[in-house]
Amino acid sequence: MELGICSFASGSSGNCYLIKSENTNLILDAGLSAKRICEGLAACGTDPKEVGAILITHEHIDHVKGLQVFTKKAPAAKILMSVGTGCALARKSGLPVPERMINVGGGETFLIGDIYVTAISLSHDADEPLGYTFEKNGRKIAVITDTGYITEEIYENIKDADLLVLEANHERNILLMGKYPYPLKHRILSDIGHLSNEAAALCLQRILREPAHKQELKVLLAHLSQENNTPHQALITIKNILEEGNFYEGSHYHMEVAPRDCPGRLIEL
Repeated sequence: MELGICSFASGSSGNCYLIKSENTNLILDAGLSAKRICEGLAACGTDPKEVGAILITHEHIDHVKGLQVFTKKAPAAKILMSVGTGCALARKSGLPVPERMINVGGGETFLIGDIYVTAISLSHDADEPLGYTFEKNGRKIAVITDTGYITEEIYENIKDADLLVLEANHERNILLMGKYPYPLKHRILSDIGHLSNEAAALCLQRILREPAHKQELKVLLAHLSQENNTPHQALITIKNILEEGNFYEGSHYHMEVAPRDCPGRLIEL
């Protein structure tokens, strides 16, 4: 295994992923209790003391809820986030272990253990949110959630991924007809909101049209809304749009959905 990823949870109630190689363990977001993060690590055969870094995408509670406590469980871990995210956290709850904090920005690439990490600017209603890619020996994982649309910067960074964790937050018609108040619907649908199933499908379709795209693209759909989407709906909508472009599961890509509130399987490259 060059690289692997396991989702411990993915949704509005909490988000956390383990990205690992043979020698390096990284946590992406800490939106679960420290207890649940440690349980996820144990299921993957990893001790919190072996975590080299905690990377934060943005300051919303479903991405940082367990950060303060988990940093104590992972004493060797550096804590990486943007300046904007750090300032937002400082205003809300204070920064955990300031001496372990490292500020990163969109477009920066850095080495953590044996994994090259690139930070990518996103379009979300947060202070300087980031997505990330992870590379080792020519294999690449990209994680893009909590963005209102796929910018060219995002696309250029994810188009050559072997495994893409991609937001499929809502089915547009379900959201429009649902019980959410109009201002919330407007925010979700805006350019600083969340990707719909259709937007995710169009992004995947564009990647699959790339002459040099990875022949066995693995896709993990993430951050599905509990109110405005289901795993079945996301898969049906996205598969139908991809089939309209003559792209078929099993031939051009493999796709699954990250569980909302429990660990998924470790996907290896």
